[in-house]
Amino acid sequence: MNRYAYIRVSSKDQNIARQVQAMSKAGLLKKQMYIDKQSGKNFNRQNYQKLLKKLNCGDELYIKSIDRLGRNYEEIIEQWHYLTNTKGIHIIVLDFPLLDTRNQINGITGKFIADLVLQVLSYVAQIERENIHERQMEGIRIAQENGIRFGRPKKEKPKDFDTLYTLWEQGKISLREASRRSGVSNHTFSTWINEKNNKNSWEKM
Repeated sequence: MNRYAYIRVSSKDQNIARQVQAMSKAGLLKKQMYIDKQSGKNFNRQNYQKLLKKLNCGDELYIKSIDRLGRNYEEIIEQWHYLTNTKGIHIIVLDFPLLDTRNQINGITGKFIADLVLQVLSYVAQIERENIHERQMEGIRIAQENGIRFGRPKKEKPKDFDTLYTLWEQGKISLREASRRSGVSNHTFSTWINEKNNKNSWEKM
């Protein structure tokens, strides 16, 4: 049975000292620690992948907190099951004693308890994401009702737009020339053309 630690921070300028200290207190040596300094958005991390190749059935993997393993609870649960079921290792989360697959509480295995805890955490995380999205949408709605507009401010048409439009429509100037004289991109001038055409269509109805 071998013991390993996995340590992760989100960027190269973040400090790993607290995690290293926690692993040292748990009795792990630096040569047993695998460290990544990158986002936890997925598990495609260089040293994590090296660690996976080292892990064998019965080994123990230590992490300080569950978010050091990953950021997305659905992916964490999938990876957790791979590690505990397929690889057959034990996982110990130092900051969350219930997430220790070695334990047994009143005859209930630590693996079973950890699976339940992870499912609850996943549910809570999903509810929080939905609440955050709902609050954002509510904030946007209230802001719009108060006259706040999001995105780039709409470009105003130049005073001679109708003249330029007529010249373009009659084929006397190109779209590119009309755009240049207006000081906007071809795309913007095309949008103005479409708006005017639609307005004219409505007025003829």
